[in-house]
Amino acid sequence: MSNIELIIEERAADIGNFLVGRLLPFRQKRSVGPFVFIDHMGPAKLSNHQNLDIGPHPHIGLSTLTYLFEGAMMHRDSLGSEVEIQPGAVNWMTSGKGVVHSERTPVYLRHSEKNLHGLQIWVALPKELEEMEPSFTHIEAHEIPEWVEGTVHYKLIAGEAFGKKSPVPVYSPLYFLEIKSKEAAEIQLGNQLFGESALYILEGSVSDGEETFGPKQILIAKNTEICTFQMAENTTVYIFGGEAFPEERFIFWNFVSSRKERIEEAKQAWMDQTFPKIAGETGFVPLPGPKF
Repeated sequence: MSNIELIIEERAADIGNFLVGRLLPFRQKRSVGPFVFIDHMGPAKLSNHQNLDIGPHPHIGLSTLTYLFEGAMMHRDSLGSEVEIQPGAVNWMTSGKGVVHSERTPVYLRHSEKNLHGLQIWVALPKELEEMEPSFTHIEAHEIPEWVEGTVHYKLIAGEAFGKKSPVPVYSPLYFLEIKSKEAAEIQLGNQLFGESALYILEGSVSDGEETFGPKQILIAKNTEICTFQMAENTTVYIFGGEAFPEERFIFWNFVSSRKERIEEAKQAWMDQTFPKIAGETGFVPLPGPKF
């Protein structure tokens, strides 16, 4: 593809008791605009004795975006939030100076067979907001802007594009867009994108007439002003990106910061268990250390 700078393949990663496909960060591309981390969860079929149980763990310097295609997840955090996320809705948690949350299978599903499939995304905060007060927002599926052009269905999950704005309270110029089509279609995005941009193929395939790309790949664009491609039938893609920050972002475990010393402070605070607690949760995910 003439406008493709880099292709990233999904890699397996263990996040506790659940395997995911890691897309970002990548050794040759640590971020796309403010997006610094993307995990593809599933699709997984869990038995009546298998559940998602990601215990209390901390974050600093970022916002997390959870978006499910299938299944359900219970979010609890140290702000007192307790919200079940369903497909199409958005959980947006801004950690700022520090927050702790857990992600588990809801109680009513724990003893039945269930499916889980979705994306978990981290968006770095601007330097001046890295230490802001933490917050949590839940956006229902019907609140997300969506529209149809021909046979193509668009949904603006976060940010601004196409003259529309998602209600997700982002803190820097960005976009996270879903495009679906049951029939083959040509997509011409023109000048709707800005900054750095990437396309993730969830299902189906895309091409430029010469090369074809399939599921579990991220295509990094060279130039966001040249964004034309063909979607095969039954294809779903996600386009994300935005303005990159002038400062480098450092990542260790669940911590993101423009300052290495801030990450060291967060590591020590988690080991000392001085982060805020989640009401009703007792265990915690330990800080990762060297593997011997």
